[in-house]
Amino acid sequence: MKNFAQMMKQAQELQGRMAEMQAEMERTVLEGRSGGGMVVVTLNGKGDMAGVKIDPSLLKPEEAEILEDLLVAAHNDAKAKVEEAMKEKMKSLTGGLPLPPGLKLF
Repeated sequence: MKNFAQMMKQAQELQGRMAEMQAEMERTVLEGRSGGGMVVVTLNGKGDMAGVKIDPSLLKPEEAEILEDLLVAAHNDAKAKVEEAMKEKMKSLTGGLPLPPGLKLF
């Protein structure tokens, strides 16, 4: 039973560190860029959009489709950075052990 109690203690410690890591990720802000920096999308560590910056030269009616594509590309870039940051945090938390397939972090 001693091993079980030790496992439970380790699980509680891991749960606490996981909560701290998630709180830290929520405070993290990452930017995705497209169009050579003409469009910048800012996401928090949960993947929620926090802001958008658009170069004024793109604010022309005839450029609407390009702007739409650039927004999607910038968002995807920022989202990939959030996911990579989360993986790195999890790697340090789990000592490099891989997460089970299908486990979502946010």
